[in-house]
Amino acid sequence: MAAAGPARSRSGALCRLLLLALTILTFASDACKEVTLPVSSKLDAGKFVGRVNLKECFKSANRIRLSDPDFQILEDGSVYTTNTILLSSEKRHFTILLSNTENQEEKKISVLLEHQTKVLKKRHSKEKVLRRAKRRWAPIPCSMLENSLGPFPLFLQQVQSDTAQNYTIYYSIRGPGVDKEPLNLFYVERDTGNLYCTRPVDREQYESFELIAFATTPDGYTPELPLPLIIKIEDENDNYPIFTETTYIFTIFENCKIGSTVGQVCATDKDEPDTLHTRLKYSILGQLPATPTLFSMHPTTGVITTSSSQLDRELIDKYQLKIKVQDMDGQHFGLQTTATCIINIEDVNDNLPTFTRTSYVTSVEENTVDVEILRVTVEDKDLVNTANWRANYTILKGNENGNFKIVTDPQTNEGVLCVVKPLDYEERQQVTLQIGVVNEAPYSREASSRSTMSTATVTVSVQNQNEGPECSPPAQSVRIKENAPTGTVSNGYKAYNPETRSSSGISYEKLNDPKGWVTIDKNSGSITIFRSLDREAEDIKSGVYNVTVRASDTDGRTCTGTLGIILEDVNDNGPSIPKRTVIICKTTMSSAEIGAVDPDEPINGPPFAFTLESSDAEVQRMWRLTKINDTAARLSYQNDPPFGTYVVPVRVTDRLGQSQVTSLNVVLCDCITESDCTTRVGPRTGSGEVKLGTWAILAILLGIALLFCILFTLVCGVSRAGKQPKVFPDDLAQQNLIVSNTEAPGDDKVYSTNGFTTHTVGTSAQGMCGTLGSGVRSGGQETIEMVKGGHQALESCQGAGHHHTLDSCRGGRVEMDNCRYTYSEWHNFTQPRLGEKVHLCNKDDDHNHAQDYVLTYNYEGKGSVAGSVGCCSERQEDDGLEFLDHLEPKFRTLAEACIKR
Repeated sequence: MAAAGPARSRSGALCRLLLLALTILTFASDACKEVTLPVSSKLDAGKFVGRVNLKECFKSANRIRLSDPDFQILEDGSVYTTNTILLSSEKRHFTILLSNTENQEEKKISVLLEHQTKVLKKRHSKEKVLRRAKRRWAPIPCSMLENSLGPFPLFLQQVQSDTAQNYTIYYSIRGPGVDKEPLNLFYVERDTGNLYCTRPVDREQYESFELIAFATTPDGYTPELPLPLIIKIEDENDNYPIFTETTYIFTIFENCKIGSTVGQVCATDKDEPDTLHTRLKYSILGQLPATPTLFSMHPTTGVITTSSSQLDRELIDKYQLKIKVQDMDGQHFGLQTTATCIINIEDVNDNLPTFTRTSYVTSVEENTVDVEILRVTVEDKDLVNTANWRANYTILKGNENGNFKIVTDPQTNEGVLCVVKPLDYEERQQVTLQIGVVNEAPYSREASSRSTMSTATVTVSVQNQNEGPECSPPAQSVRIKENAPTGTVSNGYKAYNPETRSSSGISYEKLNDPKGWVTIDKNSGSITIFRSLDREAEDIKSGVYNVTVRASDTDGRTCTGTLGIILEDVNDNGPSIPKRTVIICKTTMSSAEIGAVDPDEPINGPPFAFTLESSDAEVQRMWRLTKINDTAARLSYQNDPPFGTYVVPVRVTDRLGQSQVTSLNVVLCDCITESDCTTRVGPRTGSGEVKLGTWAILAILLGIALLFCILFTLVCGVSRAGKQPKVFPDDLAQQNLIVSNTEAPGDDKVYSTNGFTTHTVGTSAQGMCGTLGSGVRSGGQETIEMVKGGHQALESCQGAGHHHTLDSCRGGRVEMDNCRYTYSEWHNFTQPRLGEKVHLCNKDDDHNHAQDYVLTYNYEGKGSVAGSVGCCSERQEDDGLEFLDHLEPKFRTLAEACIKR
């Protein structure tokens, strides 16, 4: 694609040249040669002229000057006008002077300003030379100035295709600004390819437009690919910089150092970034109060700092600054905005509190406590009701006895002097105090020659007072033997007059005597024993009995004290054994330790002597005492006494012969530990007392319930049997013994009826079922063993024309006819028939038994010493159970349950 300047309209050419003059241009073919900038005939003040490439001419230049005062140049080579200029001729010259102050090197650049008409003519004359010969359908850089004044439509450029030499070409465009928002901003002439803009554009809304150009023939043939066209909107400085806040509020402490940061302000500019239009500079326009100047602002960052250390809140606590931000790097033609900055000065403790007076005088009566005697005031210039203003008072001297205290009144900040411990006029008539004051917050300035604490002197006069008796010391004691007889008189409590140091004129009375053991003499304070004393009484601690006494003078003033009666011990108590029940587990131990205690003092106590106190020879034969230490002995049994509880009297004697007999309940128990004998129902102990646990009681209740169920079932069976006639069918045996040739083992089933057990083989039987005993299958046959019993009844069920299984006889809703027979009747009837049937079972034609029917068993030795497993059954067998006497203790309970003695 190639650009061709329009020749049809002079006004269109002038607009295009104006855009070129406002675009950043660099015309320097060689370094330091003349640069030509096209301009219009009139240039307003502050107008951008063009840009000169200074680095290309002199990279190390650090000083830039212009020969023409109507122009100014920035560091990046941008040239601006300082005054309004009218170009009377078509050209104007000025020189840019570049120099390096370090090596004194200088270079010059000549700048030629040409009127745009002459540039247009030159460009048209050279157009044929600059035109590309090979290709003209290619992207062309294109731009336009935002907010352009026109005239509109404004010519931008021409798009052309080389195929126009051979075809008739129609040009068209699409994209944003054409058929997309903003609509109809650009259009192209179909035949010429001239591109126009129809109205002004705001760069802050649209930075650029990307259009697509098409070249087609009238018949729709496209000889060229679609061509992208980018139109860049050049920025104009049309937006003011804006502070992020209209009013900034900062805080800084007074007396801060120079250069302390107060705060930072910030502004934004919507113009194109990284250009002079958005290069901002900050400054302070004014300060209130105006003097002295205390603040400065960094022009680039907007940081406000202190320029003086004389900030004093006590003089001025707030400053107001008017600040400005300006674009175009602060040039006078840049756009600017102002804002307000308020700086509050915070207080620090730079003023000490001082007393309003250096000395104070006050007075107080003796023996007065918790009273206010003086208030002192201070002055402080710091901020009220802050830690820098609040005062802390202290007593520096004169309060060695702790009689005074000084505190701060939080409302008035005054110091309140109080008496917390009574003063004695007889000891001191005047007290001199030195008090000091400081703030809660530490002092901020360096301590100079003067002290950081203000002090004052307080003189306190003590006034005399007519005092009452003094109980000093408040606790007094007297020693009395605990066996002192009633009526014994002893020294008591003494109080005195503090002024005369005498006890005359003082009367005494008893306020508290817990046990009423003593009386007190009203005039002398001596005590008399009223009841017998006992040092070992329950409420006596450490052998001291306390009595509260009140002393009174003639004027009714009183004091109270405590008289401690120290009871001296005598040997009036014999030692005793506190543990009265002794358990000895015979299985694991043969003796037990017993210990004695004596409530008397140790001098009247151990070592103890232990003896058996009984005239019964059986006790002496059965028990023996052996000394272990001074306070304990071992009680052992001898001659293997039986289990049970025994009363063993034991006398214990102390070192001075005082003794006491204690009857011990000794339990010989069949246990492993003592807890086995005390926490469970164990073996027989002979004491006659049995303790049942929860589970034992529950088992007993369940057993009783089961017994009632059995009895109820038997009663129901008897009542039904009474209604049936005693008729035995002839084929009774045949109905119960079924011949079977099946040799394979079947399934054994166990049925329980009325507490008895029946084993059978098969699934059903007709007519009768009952409690016959246990069936043992052998070789496919079944033998039945009748169970003996004293009055055991046999129940049978016979169906009248019905088929029943053994399960139907266990209960439920199955209807059947019941008949009841005695055991002898059943035995006499069934025995011959059963024998005959068994005899005929499994015989061949020669009447010989089969090989697997009659089996021979060898003798396998003597049976178990435990005998029958059914030791708890109806069989009364007491022989062969001697081994139960040698079982371990844990099995003895089971053994005794099986043996009925």
